Amino acid sequence: MNKIYLTGLLLLTCFGCYAQHTLNLEECYELAAQNFPVIRQKQLIAQSADYTISNINKGILPQLSLNGQATYQSEVTSIAVNIPGVKFDAPSKDQYKIYADISQPVTELFTVKNQKELAEKNAEISSRNIDVEIFKLRDRINQLYFGVLLVDEQMKLNGLVESDLDAGKKRVDAAIRNGVDYKSSLDKIKAEMIKNNQRAIELRAQRKAYTDMLGYFLNQTVDESTRFTMPAAQTINNINNRPELKVFENKNASYLIQHRMINNKNLPRFSLFVQTGAGKPSPLNMISNSFSPYYIGGVRVSWSVMGLYTMKNEKSLLLLDKQANDIQKDIFLFNAGITSRQQSNEIVRLNELIQTDDELVSLRTSVKTTSGIQLENGIITTSDFIREVNAEDQARQTKLLHAIQLLMAQYNLQNTLGN
Repeated sequence: MNKIYLTGLLLLTCFGCYAQHTLNLEECYELAAQNFPVIRQKQLIAQSADYTISNINKGILPQLSLNGQATYQSEVTSIAVNIPGVKFDAPSKDQYKIYADISQPVTELFTVKNQKELAEKNAEISSRNIDVEIFKLRDRINQLYFGVLLVDEQMKLNGLVESDLDAGKKRVDAAIRNGVDYKSSLDKIKAEMIKNNQRAIELRAQRKAYTDMLGYFLNQTVDESTRFTMPAAQTINNINNRPELKVFENKNASYLIQHRMINNKNLPRFSLFVQTGAGKPSPLNMISNSFSPYYIGGVRVSWSVMGLYTMKNEKSLLLLDKQANDIQKDIFLFNAGITSRQQSNEIVRLNELIQTDDELVSLRTSVKTTSGIQLENGIITTSDFIREVNAEDQARQTKLLHAIQLLMAQYNLQNTLGN
């Protein structure tokens, strides 16, 4: 029978170990990022960039066009010269021509690099913007994660208060049996125990609200069985590595590429070409009225000077965009600097408070312990004992709150600086 009991107990213990799920803060960051719908846009951006670059590459391939025409004209050229033994036939009024034109762009071979660079840079800017949105999740995860940690610690303290009240209840019970105390004292203890139990109910409900919301962000089941690891204290790195800075940097790089493309747009366009086909009359020999094949090849050049009229304004507009981007970067760094200073001051304040919290808790614990002995000996009333229990609990709650707030302030500062 004992073997069966021990085996069952072992199985229940193992089951409890497997059923319990543990989360840490970094894992929450990763799961939230993976589950955030905007992450799917990254794949679309990458695919779009591949298609765009593929189309740009195809723009430098030989260009083939097939053409044909059939016409009838009211008059044709005739040669009214009589040379004995030589006859010039007038071409037909119905004429036909079919040909293929193959051209190889030359100028584009040297300018296509900038087009591909711009496409890649635009894709990177879009991807970095997604990183910015994902990074903003960290602040929301911090609020929920540290909220759960705070509630968990408060529930532990609630259990300590319950133990103190239970010990006080036993002392009052003994005093009543010995005829040195009244039932009203016991009622006070019981009322305080009910109040403490209500506090536990509120804490459980608050934890469930936090875990439900966190589970929604993570796309996982997070419940009362989930345990949360206390994060390690952070060493502050004051270098700003926010993803927004990469966006500003890539935008400035894209402006340089666009500047080169404005110059490229106004270059003469050279191309090699071959045209081959057949026509009646022969396209190259107008005195031949038969359907004849032909071909020609050479170099084409075209140069539209209209772009030169607007080139200066286009570069000026581009410079204005770059200056606006630099201003936005300065505004971002200014706001981040204000936030980081506030958070750094908060960290200093909390560190100073925590140093005094330890002494306060120690004093309150000593007073509560003494009051328990005094209650047992009838020196103080039940109300006095309850007051000291609550005072110690308040001191512990304050210390706990400051400790969690300090951790949260450290992680918030790291997020503000992108570390």
